[in-house]
Amino acid sequence: MTEGTSEQDRGVGGRTTRAAAWLAWSLFGLSTCLSIAWSGIELLNQAGSINALQLASDALISLATPVVFAVVAALILSSQPRNTIGWLLMVPVGAFVVGGPLESYLAHLAPSSPAPTVPLLLAVWFSNWGWLLLIFPLLLILLLFPNGRPPTPRWRWVSVAAIAWLLLFVLLATFPRQLTTPDFVLDNPIGVLKHDTVELLAGVWIVGLLALVVSCSAGLFVRYRRANSTEREQIKWLLYACALFLVVYIGGTVSGVGGSSGIGGYIWGVFFGLSLMTLPAAIGIAVLRYRLYDIDLLINRTLVYGPLTAMLVLVYLGGVVGLQSLLRAVTGQESTLAIVASTLLIAALFNPLRRRIQAFIDRRFYRRKYDAAKILAAFNARLRAETDLSSLSDDVLGVATRTVQPVHVSLWLRPDAEHEARRAALRQFGHDE
Repeated sequence: MTEGTSEQDRGVGGRTTRAAAWLAWSLFGLSTCLSIAWSGIELLNQAGSINALQLASDALISLATPVVFAVVAALILSSQPRNTIGWLLMVPVGAFVVGGPLESYLAHLAPSSPAPTVPLLLAVWFSNWGWLLLIFPLLLILLLFPNGRPPTPRWRWVSVAAIAWLLLFVLLATFPRQLTTPDFVLDNPIGVLKHDTVELLAGVWIVGLLALVVSCSAGLFVRYRRANSTEREQIKWLLYACALFLVVYIGGTVSGVGGSSGIGGYIWGVFFGLSLMTLPAAIGIAVLRYRLYDIDLLINRTLVYGPLTAMLVLVYLGGVVGLQSLLRAVTGQESTLAIVASTLLIAALFNPLRRRIQAFIDRRFYRRKYDAAKILAAFNARLRAETDLSSLSDDVLGVATRTVQPVHVSLWLRPDAEHEARRAALRQFGHDE
């Protein structure tokens, strides 16, 4: 009876997995086709009026990002249909697919100031809260990552609070007396809330949203403290992607280049699109455990080459500006010599700076690895001059203990074959060495 029940459960589980995989890949195909169709038309229409950087940033955000979200969600649901993370990743895809055409529809109608029809009211209403379909799934992923469940049952209230807070904002966007966007101000036929009331409730809602962000982040760190080594590597991937996204977003906001129409704004748009794509990519690597343990190397390289790139850019720009000023003062005209000299300077500084930054990062963040490397280097120096086997054995055991830090360590030396044969012959005649 038990065996039959087990086989039946496996059959039901297999059908569930196949159904989830079929649904996930169907949604992936549909969303990909719609994203390509809508984004392709929009990008083709803009190709003659915007530069290449702006076109690249628009393509990354409106086309590549929803496709990456969809394919990662489909991969997760194909292998782990019960994992809520995969379904949460599908929600932003729907927001991209629906929100993009609606924005184009509203932009097309804006110059004509049309009458408030039902489709127009619905489009404006959705545009006022549709961005939540990107924010709240990512918040819940922070709380439920990586297995789709809260850290402990006590954290379920955070999930309930997040869903309730989302619905509260939808209600706030539904019942104001006027539905507004940058291009439209429409009278709401079912509106009952005054503008001052909506602003007051929106301020309270933002405070609650910040509390949810803190709670979900705290849940992730609680999980990290209690996690095993594999889960910690998974969480590192998510934290790495979140850190990249926050650095790009906050850097663009503080510097003022984010969203601007200059060359800096276009470059920031490209980096913003790439950082947005790293979120689903890191989640997919972590949940599917593909090259999971590469995260430490990736973090190390980022900590090294990020400051290195910034320093070289500053040296290059400073060298160009300084040398141009000097040449202008001496010769009265500008010259390409400043650019050539600055290029040669950063080429000469690259390896020395990289080694110094790598050593600093290893000392500051990878102290155990740095100490182990120093111990091994000192042991290699002694090994060249050491001739006593017993002393060398003690050195080997000491190095293994200080670098690997095992619970127990022992050394076995393979005996010489000729020596063992002679000992066996002596034992055969009743003698010993």
